Amino acid sequence: MNRLLGNALPLSIAVLMNGWLISSMTKAAEISENTNSLEQIVEYSESLNLASETAEDSNSSEQVTSVSQLRDVQPTDWAFQALQSLVERYGCIEGYPDRTYRGNRAMTRYEFAAGLNKCLDRIQELIAALPQGVSREDLDRLRKLQEEFASELANLRGRVDALEARVNKVEAQQFSTTTKLAVEVITYVSDAFGKRADDVNQTTLAYRTRIDFNTSFTGKDRLRTRLQATNLRPIDTGAIFGASSAELPAGQTGETRFVPSTLSGNNNVTINQLQYRFSIGDRLTIYLDAASTDPTYVTDTISPFVDTATGALSNFGQVNPVYFPIGNQAGVGANFLITKGLSLDVAYFGESGSSNQPSLGFFNAGYSAWAQLTYSGERLKFGLLYLNSYSPEFGVDTLAGSNAAKVIGAGPVVGNNYGFQANYRFGKGFELGGWVGYTVARALGVKGDADVLNYAATFAFPDLFKQGNYGGFVFGMQPRLISTSNAALAAAIGLQDGRRSDRDTGFHIEAFYRIQLNQYLSITPGFIWLTAPNHDARNPDAIVGVIRTSFVF
Repeated sequence: MNRLLGNALPLSIAVLMNGWLISSMTKAAEISENTNSLEQIVEYSESLNLASETAEDSNSSEQVTSVSQLRDVQPTDWAFQALQSLVERYGCIEGYPDRTYRGNRAMTRYEFAAGLNKCLDRIQELIAALPQGVSREDLDRLRKLQEEFASELANLRGRVDALEARVNKVEAQQFSTTTKLAVEVITYVSDAFGKRADDVNQTTLAYRTRIDFNTSFTGKDRLRTRLQATNLRPIDTGAIFGASSAELPAGQTGETRFVPSTLSGNNNVTINQLQYRFSIGDRLTIYLDAASTDPTYVTDTISPFVDTATGALSNFGQVNPVYFPIGNQAGVGANFLITKGLSLDVAYFGESGSSNQPSLGFFNAGYSAWAQLTYSGERLKFGLLYLNSYSPEFGVDTLAGSNAAKVIGAGPVVGNNYGFQANYRFGKGFELGGWVGYTVARALGVKGDADVLNYAATFAFPDLFKQGNYGGFVFGMQPRLISTSNAALAAAIGLQDGRRSDRDTGFHIEAFYRIQLNQYLSITPGFIWLTAPNHDARNPDAIVGVIRTSFVF
C-alpha cells in the first residue's frame, strides 16, 4: 500500500494539479495581456461568478465512481489515465450534475480549492486506514509538490485580484453599457405608366438612408438617436380631375408615396427620431420622444408589411393610414400589459409646424392623442384604435388617399379617427390580414363635417419559393372623402362642380416579391396599380413599377 501511495497517488495528484494550474494561469494570462479590453475583463468576471455558483451547487453533484460515467471524457484524451486513477481508484473527483467533466474549460480558484480539498480528504482517509502509516518518502513528495507550485499559486492569486479590481472600477465608472449601430439604406428605381402618367414621369433613382444609435444604460432601456437623409419625391399619377390645391396638384395626391416620412428631403441630414424607452416593472413601458414620431413607434400596427425596408412598397400598403393624421413632433407614450397577449397603448404627440404655421409649443399647437387595445395571440392579432387630432394647417392628412380626403383649406380641423386592423397566420406560408379606417373631421374655419373612409386586405406569403424570400399582395381603397355636411366646406377643400364627395372610387392593387440575397441585402420588385387616381374615374389608370433595394444591418 505504501508503494501505491508512493507512486500512483502523487503522480495522479500532480497531473490533476498541473492541468488545473496550467488552464487557470493560461486564462489569466490571456486576459492580462490585453488589460485594456473591457470585454475580456467582463468575460473573466462572469467566469468567476459562474465558478462561485458552481461551488455553491456542489452539494447537488453526484459522486462519479467510473470514468465512463463522464460523457465528455474519451480514452484518447491525454489525461485519461490520470483521471481514471483519481476517479476509480481514489474516488476524489466529481463530475458536474449533467455527467460532464469539461476538461477543456478554464478552472477557477474555487474549483481548484474544491477539487484539491476532496483529494486531500481522501488521502487522510487512506492514511487512517493503513495500520503501518505513511512513509517519510510519501510525505516528502507531497511537501515538494506543494512547494513546487507555491509561486505559481501566489502569482495567479495576484493577477485575479488585480483583474477583479479593474472590473469593479470599470463597472462603477462606465457611462453606457451598450451602444449599437444600425444602418438602413433603401433605394428605389421607379417609373409610372399609363395614358397620362407616361407623359409626366421618367425613370428615377431615389433613396432614403437611416443611421440609428441604440444605447442601453440598464439593459432594460433604449435611447435611439436616428439620423436620416432622403431625396424622395412624389410620383405624379397624371391626374387632372378631382380636388387639388396650390401646394399639391391633382396628380400628386400621396397615393404613390413609398414611405410615411415627409417626401421633401433635399439630401439634408436631420435628426429624424430621438426616443428614450424604459420599463417600470414587468407590465409598463414608457416612451419619450423629442423629434418626429408617430403611433407606429409605440404600438403594434398588426400589419405584416409595416417595415419600410422589407415590407410593402407603398405607404398605403404598409399600414392603416389612420395612424398618420398629422406631422407628429415630440410626445410621450406608454404600453401597459393587461394580461398575456393583451395590452393597452396610449400616447400624446405634438404637431410639427411649417413655414406658414410655426409650432406654438407642445400644448398650444396641433396634437394627436390616441389609444389602442392590442391582442397578440399565437396565430391571431388585432388592434382597436381611437385617435383624436387637432391641426391648424394639415387637416386630417394621412399621407395617402385623395386630396379632398385630407380636408385641407377649411381652417383648423378636429379629427376623430377609428381603426380596426387584424392579421391571421394560417400556417408558415400564408397570412391573411387587413384593416378599416374611418375619420370624422370637423372644420372649425369653414364650419362643417367631413367623413373619410379607407380599407385594405393583405395577403402575405413568407418563404415563398425559397426560405427567406417573401411575397405580398394588397387590395384596398385609399382614403376617400365619402361625404361633407355643406357645400361651403366641399368648395373650401377643393371639390368642384358642386360635388360633396370624391366623384368615384379608385382601387389600390399592389404586388411585390422580396428576394433575400443574404442576411443584409434584399431586392424587391413590384408594382402599384391605381384604377382611378384621386378617386376620379376620368383620370386614366396609373401603374408604378418599382425595384427596391434594401441594405440593413
